[in-house]
Amino acid sequence: MLYLQLFLSFFKIGLFGFGGGLAITSLIQMEVERYGWMSPQEFVDIVAVSQVTPGPIGINCATYVGYTATGSVWGSVLTTTAIVLPSLIIMLSVCRAYFWIDKRFHDNPYFTRTLRMLRFTVIGLIASAALMLVRPETFIDGISWLIFALVALFTILPEMTKELIQKTSPPLREGLGVGLSFLSHPIILIILAGVAGYLIYA
Repeated sequence: MLYLQLFLSFFKIGLFGFGGGLAITSLIQMEVERYGWMSPQEFVDIVAVSQVTPGPIGINCATYVGYTATGSVWGSVLTTTAIVLPSLIIMLSVCRAYFWIDKRFHDNPYFTRTLRMLRFTVIGLIASAALMLVRPETFIDGISWLIFALVALFTILPEMTKELIQKTSPPLREGLGVGLSFLSHPIILIILAGVAGYLIYA
């Protein structure tokens, strides 16, 4: 009965938990208090540990609650699976629907045009989030802006130069494609920007 309660509670939290980790934590607290799986002090300790360990706080908290409530690893596996399962099902359904639509309307010019317009929308959303971080504390001089501009350029460069690269000779096309893919990879850009910042400002 305990395992069923845990699964249903955390599945419900995963399905309706909007607003990030702290919002999910409050939902978890409500379920913990409802079923009396642990004391309030134990839950506070679990939240503290969840915040300092790697990974999303909601999933970490679910893992610790499952282990504490059941006293076994299987309890933590159950609650972690339950809280992740709704998002996994939704994303797999969305991806399946997208691939079905893409396969059926791939040659439709209106569908292709719509997807192209959505790319600019996504770029705008990312740019908006990036500009929100532009503050005097982080952009202290012209070099900061230069690093920011270079990262932005290499992020969109592969898409901008795709047609030009296709017109070049096969060996050059392959080399340019591999080089731009490497330089525009988010992890590579983060590492390079971090190294540049360390060398310049440390």
